[in-house]
Amino acid sequence: MIPALSGLGYRLARFLTQTDEEHESVTTCTREALEATLQPGDVLLIDGSSRISMAIKYITQSTWSHAALCVGKGMGDREGEGLNSEPQLIEADVTEGVRAVPLGNYCKNHTRICRPLGLSSKEIKQVINFMKERIGYKYDLKNIFDLARYLIQTPPVPQKYRRRLLALGSGDPTKAICSSLIAQAFQSVSYPILPNIEADETNSKAAKKSQEEILHIRHHSLFAPRDFDVSPYFQIVKPSLREGFNHRELNWANKG
Repeated sequence: MIPALSGLGYRLARFLTQTDEEHESVTTCTREALEATLQPGDVLLIDGSSRISMAIKYITQSTWSHAALCVGKGMGDREGEGLNSEPQLIEADVTEGVRAVPLGNYCKNHTRICRPLGLSSKEIKQVINFMKERIGYKYDLKNIFDLARYLIQTPPVPQKYRRRLLALGSGDPTKAICSSLIAQAFQSVSYPILPNIEADETNSKAAKKSQEEILHIRHHSLFAPRDFDVSPYFQIVKPSLREGFNHRELNWANKG
């Protein structure tokens, strides 16, 4: 990418990452509960409220616009900044690239924990190391230009084709998109995200289209944050239910 185009990309990225106050998300659990529940290897999905988040949600028809991988505690936010006692996440940030950040960055957002089942501690470590080794990689700015079009004018793209618009990045291995990088990390230990689908001729036309779409999502560049949510191999873990839930203990405003 030539310097002028690269500079424009970063200016556009800064603009797109500004918060849209009309769409600000609200957390559904306490920070303490989220921190106590999250484990290394978990994927944390985030309901973002930036301009670019709105575009990603439209393309994927999902609540989730960002994904980050929990790598545990004891990792500095940046190299040379020392250790951090709260859980750390590795993410591909639009302006900063691949980096480690504290969980506190997203405690005020609506989030969802997706936990891969069946992985050994060795495999989880391999997934985490895959992410750590890529800290410093840049975000794929070509993806930024593609997404920016949706904030200028929403194109009449049929839903079945929107997903493929996420695959318009440069393909440079030193650049990344949040969910694509995490998908690569799990694929490095041969862990699936979406299942293999065998065509069933008895299914309806709509069901067959869904099957075709899942079959199409095989290259890591096509994965979106929502895929970890709908995956049959990731367990949805809700912090509010972790230590038991009793609806009788709730304090209702209109309770007589």
